[in-house]
Amino acid sequence: MTQMAQAFRVESPGRAAIADVALPEPGPDDVVVRTRHSLVSRGTETLVFRGEVPPSQYGLMRAPFQAGDFPGPVVYGYLAVGEVEAGPGAGRTVFCLHPHQDRFVVPSSWVVEVPADVPPARAVLAGTVETAVNALWDAAPRVGDRIAVVGAGMVGASVAAVLAGLPGARVELVDVDQSRAAVADALGVGFATPDAAAGECDLVLHASATEAGLARSLELVGDEGEVVEMSWFGDRAPRVPLGEAFHSRRLTLRATQVGRVAPARRPRWSTTDRLRLALRLLADPRFDALVTDSCAFGELPEVMPALAAGERPGLGVRVDYTP
Repeated sequence: MTQMAQAFRVESPGRAAIADVALPEPGPDDVVVRTRHSLVSRGTETLVFRGEVPPSQYGLMRAPFQAGDFPGPVVYGYLAVGEVEAGPGAGRTVFCLHPHQDRFVVPSSWVVEVPADVPPARAVLAGTVETAVNALWDAAPRVGDRIAVVGAGMVGASVAAVLAGLPGARVELVDVDQSRAAVADALGVGFATPDAAAGECDLVLHASATEAGLARSLELVGDEGEVVEMSWFGDRAPRVPLGEAFHSRRLTLRATQVGRVAPARRPRWSTTDRLRLALRLLADPRFDALVTDSCAFGELPEVMPALAAGERPGLGVRVDYTP
């Protein structure tokens, strides 16, 4: 008899539901996972919910176990933690790049065990911290650098959290929302609004996904400094202020993206190695500051529209599943 599960599905732009989905029959190398928690990647998932993935990016934006196609119906997401019910390593708590679904079947090679000192409710941040690790491998910050992270969302805050341990560095989290100062304080880094942010930075990482944030990032970086663009703008075409002193100051603007391991590490690190590193970093309880909201799995169809409309502020939204 076919086993069934429930998944969060975007039926069409702006409309979602909890849908019944059939589970594949597990093979000898597959695991059956019962989900305990998942996490909404607010920026990307609200773009998917609103139907703002450009057709040219449909292939690149597919999640590993996505069901359906953009703009919908589509089962999307990639931050899940659960327990292996059956298959190799039964009983383990694991992280998987899987959509919001109460049970799922995947090859055992796609799950990574959560370290014993990392609570499952925090482990859902692994994919976001992995993004931060990759960005910092691309950016290559140095001891004593003056660094700004523009955009104190979940990704920007993850970057700041990892940077907080860099010896001698001045790390400042920059955001228009002054309430994010509490997050910066919990992470052990400075905070400033865009107008008050310290300039002459050696490195700026931009994660606000706004034109204004990108423009301010170029203003904050010092001569011959670098701005690393982490934002994904979906189908928008932001204006980039490359006039005035951009050329005379010899600034660098470059992109980073987690889909591939940063070139400087690629010969020696796999994506699984990188994910294991992110999970080890999550032993630090400071990362709890990045999850500011939660909901039950069954509430997600009502929560996602509020997130997409900006009516439910905060950082990470953890989705909790019935045991």
